[in-house]
Amino acid sequence: MRTGPELILATTRFAKDDTLRSWWCVLSTLFLLLAALAGTLWNFHLLARIACSVLAGLLILRFFVIYHDQQHHAILPRSRLAEGLMRVFGILAISPSSVWRSSHNHHHNHNSRLRGSQIGSFPIMTREQFIKTPPDKRRAYLFTRHPLTILFGYVFMFLFGMCLNPFLNNPKKHLDCLVAFVLHIGISVLLVYYGGWLALLLTQLIPHFIVHSIGTYLFYAQHNFPGVTFSDNAGWTYEKAALESSSFMRTNPVMAWFTANIGYHHIHHLNSKIPFYRLPEVIREMPELQSPKTTSLSPADIFRCLRLKVWCVETQRMVGVRNL
Repeated sequence: MRTGPELILATTRFAKDDTLRSWWCVLSTLFLLLAALAGTLWNFHLLARIACSVLAGLLILRFFVIYHDQQHHAILPRSRLAEGLMRVFGILAISPSSVWRSSHNHHHNHNSRLRGSQIGSFPIMTREQFIKTPPDKRRAYLFTRHPLTILFGYVFMFLFGMCLNPFLNNPKKHLDCLVAFVLHIGISVLLVYYGGWLALLLTQLIPHFIVHSIGTYLFYAQHNFPGVTFSDNAGWTYEKAALESSSFMRTNPVMAWFTANIGYHHIHHLNSKIPFYRLPEVIREMPELQSPKTTSLSPADIFRCLRLKVWCVETQRMVGVRNL
C-alpha cells in the first residue's frame, strides 16, 4: 500500500485534462443554467417557475465546482477563454477569482493545521484556547460555526466574507470583490424594476440561497466531521491532511452530478489537479483511497457535523461546547 509522496505521485496519471469533455461539462451546464434562469422569468405557472428557481440554484452549485476546478487548473488550464468565462462567473456568483484563488490555495496548503488554517476555511480553536479566550471572541468564533450562519452562507460567507471584507481589507488587490458586490445589488434592482419582487425572489434570491447554503455546508462538513484530525506544524503532512482531515461525502448519483463529485474530497486534496469527472475513476483504481473517513447529507450526519466546535488535544477529537 503506497503512502506519502509515492501515493501522491501515483495519482498524477489521473491529473490530465480532457479538453473536449471539460468544455462539454462547462457548456452543457451553462446552457441548462441559462434555460432554468429564463424559466424563472417566463410567464407560466408559478409552480413551474419555482421548480426552475430551485433547479437554477443546483446548476449554479455544479458550475461553481467546475469553476473551482478551473481555478485549480485541473480543467482547461491553458484556455484564455475558459479563464475569462470563469472570472465572469466568479463575479456573478459573488466569489471573485482574486479572493477565491488565493484563499482556497492557502486552505489546501494548510488544511487541518491548528495554526494558520483559518484563511479560506472555518477557524479552529483547541479546547484550551477556547476556555482562555475572552467572551466576545468566543461568541464570534461560535457565530462563524453556527448552523444558521452556515444556512445563510449567502449573506455571511459570500456577500460579506468573499466580497465586502476582502475589498475593505485590500481594495487594490480585490477590486473585483467590489465589482461583484455592486453588480449583485444592481442585478437585484433591475429584477425588481422590470419583473417585480417575484422575479427577484425566483431569479436571484432563491438560487443564491440554495447554492451558497449547500456550498457553505459542504465546505464545512468536508473538514469538520466525526473522526477528523488536526495537527500542529510538527506533526503535519500533506498526505495526512488529505486522507485524515478531508471527508468522502456519500451522495446519490443525482446529487453527485449537481455537486460535480466534490464529495471525493480526500482525493481532491491529495491532488487538486485531477479533473472532477475523473475522481470516481481514481477511487476505483487505487485501493489506498477506498476506505476514507465518510459523512453524508443525511439529517443524522448533518447534526453530528454541526455540533462539533473545538479540538480536544487530550482525546484527539472534535467536541461540542457541552463537553468543555
